[in-house]
Formats: sequence, structure tokens, C-alpha cells
Amino acid sequence: MRCFIILIALAVASCQSTGKHGHEHGTNGGHSHAEDGIPVVDTTIWTEKTELFVEFSALTVGQTSRFAAHFTILDGHRPVTEGTVTVSLIKGDKGIRHTVEAVVSPGIFTPSLQPKEAGVYQLVFDIKTPSFTDRIEIKEVLVFASPEEAVKTLGTEEDGHAISFLKEQAWKIEFQTARVVEKEVFEIIPTSGIWKVAPSDYQTLVATANGSVSFKKGNLTEGSKVKKGQVLLALSSTGLTSNNLSAEIQKAKAEFDRAKSEYGRKKELYQSKIVSKAAFERIEQKYRVAKTSYETLNTGYSAGEKQVVVPFDGYIKSISVANGGFVAEGAALVTITSHRSSLLETLVSPAYTAQLGSIRDIWYQPESGVWSSLNKSGGSILSVGKEVEAHKPLLSVFAHVNEAVEMPEGSFTEVQLAMGNPSKAPVVPVSALLEAYGSYAVIVQLSGESFERRNVILGKRNGSEVEVRQGLAVGEVVVTKGAYQVKMASMSGQVPAHGHAH
Repeated sequence: MRCFIILIALAVASCQSTGKHGHEHGTNGGHSHAEDGIPVVDTTIWTEKTELFVEFSALTVGQTSRFAAHFTILDGHRPVTEGTVTVSLIKGDKGIRHTVEAVVSPGIFTPSLQPKEAGVYQLVFDIKTPSFTDRIEIKEVLVFASPEEAVKTLGTEEDGHAISFLKEQAWKIEFQTARVVEKEVFEIIPTSGIWKVAPSDYQTLVATANGSVSFKKGNLTEGSKVKKGQVLLALSSTGLTSNNLSAEIQKAKAEFDRAKSEYGRKKELYQSKIVSKAAFERIEQKYRVAKTSYETLNTGYSAGEKQVVVPFDGYIKSISVANGGFVAEGAALVTITSHRSSLLETLVSPAYTAQLGSIRDIWYQPESGVWSSLNKSGGSILSVGKEVEAHKPLLSVFAHVNEAVEMPEGSFTEVQLAMGNPSKAPVVPVSALLEAYGSYAVIVQLSGESFERRNVILGKRNGSEVEVRQGLAVGEVVVTKGAYQVKMASMSGQVPAHGHAH
């Protein structure tokens, strides 16, 4: 049995891609070794927009090399499904080119070239799609004088240690890669915080008259969405013997009409210089007071009811009255919040008092599992607590968060306080990590379809990123989504099938 397992392992290893000598796409849709004994070359180039993984027979004078050019849109790791690709072989101011107008299968274009002279060339791929264009250059590409020279220079051996994971496999799952980059890394204080509503983002609507409450919005509950100008409640004083709004409006209307009429008469007399200026100003003041009083009482009054209108788009935070209940003028009715911004109260041990004066950033989770930062959202630190009490043993750091927060008010969030002066170090997304028994590893993309599992030693975590102290170099590419599937591919003991057709 042991010998049988070893034989299987050797068979699998012999089929793995190397990153230098790949498998060319044959006419039957599979990856096959090149014809006529010419070695196959594969190259992977990343730009800001795309990843190009291309396989082709080593360029040889008089021989047609067909390129299996796999184009991946990096944002979302999606295959290019439409567009044109032009491949150019350039030396000095001369060259040859070939353009293909469509994919042979999602993500794959197959242009071809037949070099005429040996030498060192530049290989250029120009891709044009409805949404973007890109140019990818491969410098110092060799064109060999004969197949024998190509074999002698490139050899035919393949490395069986790499993990083969095809582009067709990656395109079918949730998959993403990212470069190892150098960033500022801070010392952090890991803690927690509480989401609150910023005081400027909520408003309590109060009763502007005595009366019974009538809900005008069906199923009015806390958390209900409301729009500016919407009528939420109405107050009716019908049947009241005192403070009857209808009677008060009628009285104010009568006083306003009388003052308006007297104002009109006195104005004509004043213009004719019959009435003194002082007398006219007293009448004018009386008229304006009557007008303001009437308009204030009449605002929002319709069909015998005083309407309560929403001042801005938002949500119901709380309801202080019951449908049909009686309220006095000035009583709180409902509180509305816009949730345009939020207040984060971070709780910190007094042991960190000396360090709280050097907070550089705050990382938090606006929704479960998603990290953001105060600097990124344009927020600001409002205050840092200086005292603790018996019932409140932790210091509070209040910050204004200038972005939408999906977590409900009063809920907790993980928080990291960035402190002091940063140092620069390689970082990767935390999502790239594979953990086993307290040790960590990542999946490194060596080329388009060739990967490697690599152990890493980690440093500080800053939000969604983590410092890598050992195991990775800046510029390398790691898998941030789908790493587990690549790991499982290395353990399956099977050579993946190549299902696309050309």
C-alpha cells in the first residue's frame, strides 16, 4: 500500500504546472504539450486592471505559435467575455501583429504569430473591451532559430511542487487576489465600542397644541422608514371645552382680519399725512402680531386637525405617545433619526491613559465582518475621557463616523486604536490567511495557474490588514478569496480537467 501511494504522488507531481513551462491549449480544448518537441512557455503579468496569463510554444523562426491568452478583470476576478486582442512582436521599429475579434471561450483569446528572424523582441498585448482598454508588455522575449535551440535553452523539466489551479476553476468560484504591499503599520490597542446616533442626526417632534393623537401612518413602529413632508400624526381638540384649537384659530382669524382692516385704513391716512408716524407704527405692529399668531396656529391645520409632518428623510427612533391618547402642548411625540452619520463610543482601560493622546486612527466594523477606518471615512475624534467612576470604570473615546453604519444603535463593534508613530512593513489582507494549530500560511500565486502554500510569520493587525514579518516579499500576489479551494486542490490527488474549447 505504501508503494502504491508513492506511485500516485509521483504521477500527480509530474502533471503540475511550473510557471515557466506550461501546457499549451490544444485544438480539442485541453492543455497539451507543444507539437514538434518545442517547449511551452507561460507568463503572467498583472496591471492595475487585468491579469494576463498566456501560454505559447516557444517562439521559433518559421513556426506558428498560437497564444492561449487568459484575461482576468482583477476587480472581482472575472473573465473577459467580449472585446478584441492584438498581439505584437516588436524589435526596434519593426514587428508583426495579429488581432482576434472575440474570445474562443470566456476569458481566453487565441491570436498567433510566425516569427521570421531570431533575436530578442518585445511582446505586446493590447486588449479593448466595452468597459476598458489595457496594454501589457513582456520585454526581452526570445525568438529561437530552431526548435533544437529552444529545447537546449529552455529545457523540458517541470517542477512538481507547485499547485495547479486553472483559470477556468478560479473564474467559477468566489476568487480574488491581491499584491503584497508595503504600508504604514501602527501599534494598536484592541478593544470594543458602542454605536450611537450623532446628536445632530435626530430630532424629537413635539405637540404644537393640546389634543388627542391620531396615527396617520399605518403600522407606525420604531425603525419605520419615513420621508420628508410625510404626515405621521394628527392632533385633534374637537370636543374640548378649553384650549380648543379650532376655537382658538377662529378667534385668531377674527383678530387678524380686524387688525388687517385697521392697518389698511391707517396706512392710507398716514400716506396722506393725516395720522402721525408713531400712531401708524403702533397699528402696524398690532397687525403683524395678529398675522403671526394666526399663521402659527393655522400651520398644519386641516379638516379640524393639527398635522405633525416629518422634517427630513430617516427612521423612527422612538414613539412617546399612543394612538388615541391625549397630549398637552409641548409633549414629545416621536423621535426621528437620519442615520447619515454615527457616533462611536470606544471603551478603553485607564491603563492606556498616557497613550490616548497619540491616537492616529480608529478601525471599526460598520457592518459585521467588514473593517473601515476613521481616516478613510473622513471622520474625527470628538473627545477623550479623562475620568472614571465606580459605575463606569473605563475611559470613553468619542468619534464621529462619517459613513453609513449598518449596525443598530446600541450594538457593539470590535475596535482597534492606532497609536504613536508607524513603521513600514509588508501587509496582506487578513482574509488571505490560512490557520492551522496556531500557525499561519497563505497561498501565493506564482503564475496564472500555478500556486504555492507558504508559511508566514505575522506581526501587527491593523483593521482588515496584517503585517507579514517573514515569508512574503513586497510585490508577490496572494489569494484573498478562494485560498481554501486552492489548498484543497493540492490535496485532491487529481489533475484538474481543462474543459474550455477553442
